[in-house]
Amino acid sequence: MKKHIKVVAAIIENEQGEILCALRSPEMSIPNMWEFPGGKVETNEDIYSALKREIEEELNCKIETSNKVYNDNTHEYETFTINLISIKCKIVEGEPTPNEHSKLIWFKRENLASLKWAPADIPAVEQLINEKV
Repeated sequence: MKKHIKVVAAIIENEQGEILCALRSPEMSIPNMWEFPGGKVETNEDIYSALKREIEEELNCKIETSNKVYNDNTHEYETFTINLISIKCKIVEGEPTPNEHSKLIWFKRENLASLKWAPADIPAVEQLINEKV
């Protein structure tokens, strides 16, 4: 049976309406693909607390989350299944710095499709591109 992983992802938008995109490093699973930053939800942890913790660990900054799920997608990879829950956020303290990722970039939503996204992130990317702002 495949391992099932529950993961939260932050859709962080800046004042200019750009979205923060993170490039997975060559050492990570699903290497060299773009994703929204975040990580695994620990046992007995709610998704909002998990996301705040992960962003602090991965990006050295603090976020404020919206109180609703933006996108909830389950994707089956070859060796595991991921339930990826995306939540819109904003940075309230610090400047994002990549601790685990190869690179971070701010990208306009209409250009998001030009990046090579991790498959589990694609439904949230498509939702952002089609969203009326």
